Amino acid sequence: MEQTALHPSFPVIVVTGLSGSGKSSALDVFEDMGFFTVDGLPAILAVQMITMVAATPLPHYRGLVVGMDLRQEGFVKDYEQALTKLRQGGHTPVLIFFEAKADILVKRYATTRRPHPLEKEGLGLEQALEEERARLSPLHKAADVVIDTSDYSIHDLRRILQVKWRILENRGHLLRVHVISFGFKYGTPAEADILFDLRFLPNPYFIPDLKPLSGTDAPVAEYVLEQEPGRAFLSRLTDFLEYLLAQFEKEGRFRLAIALGCTGGRHRSVAVAEALTRRLHEAGYAFSLEHRHLNLG
Repeated sequence: MEQTALHPSFPVIVVTGLSGSGKSSALDVFEDMGFFTVDGLPAILAVQMITMVAATPLPHYRGLVVGMDLRQEGFVKDYEQALTKLRQGGHTPVLIFFEAKADILVKRYATTRRPHPLEKEGLGLEQALEEERARLSPLHKAADVVIDTSDYSIHDLRRILQVKWRILENRGHLLRVHVISFGFKYGTPAEADILFDLRFLPNPYFIPDLKPLSGTDAPVAEYVLEQEPGRAFLSRLTDFLEYLLAQFEKEGRFRLAIALGCTGGRHRSVAVAEALTRRLHEAGYAFSLEHRHLNLG
């Protein structure tokens, strides 16, 4: 049966390395980045899964990440055979190998109190770590990327993987922004990371022709944003958020909720939220928009 190759924009990534070096954390990061992740598959099943995904694409994911390690019997030999099969089928998986210094791994195991996979063979922890390093040396040499996590926190690891795989994104940003318009009279959104009070803007509620409309209607948006102070505020808000979002992204944030409030959540906050998401789209950010109290007034 002829295999179907995955499109280059849907990468296959194999994550492996020394036990305790951060492989599981890396899988969590990839999952947060929008990849479909699976851990602990034997090499032969990984081949079948990659082939299956190639035949039935996953449109809501950015790629496939498979975690593999010494928990599988004959892992190194089976992986080399699996890699050959994948390449014959037109797949070119990227191999990422995680490692750390021996003393760091010992400390991590002491903290988690979990047994090393090779301790079941009667080895002590330090012996198990040394043996594992020797067994995995062929994969270490063959890896496309080797990451030593000895001095990394989970936040450092997150930033490194974000930078490495940013090129795989259709957009230029990994940060997803959720914009919420709301009315103060109904309460503020508890999940907001940043909140702006827009009650200083001119209020269409007091204009008879505009009162029955909402901020999604052009006449209201024009009234709020095409005169001062709305025009200047939107310009400065956009500049401020362009700077601020970049800083959050550098710190490894994947989600940020921005709340925009006016009195009733129907006119001013809605108009600004609509305009802001248009700017986010132009800047390449993934975003979602929620008008929480639009229909309550």
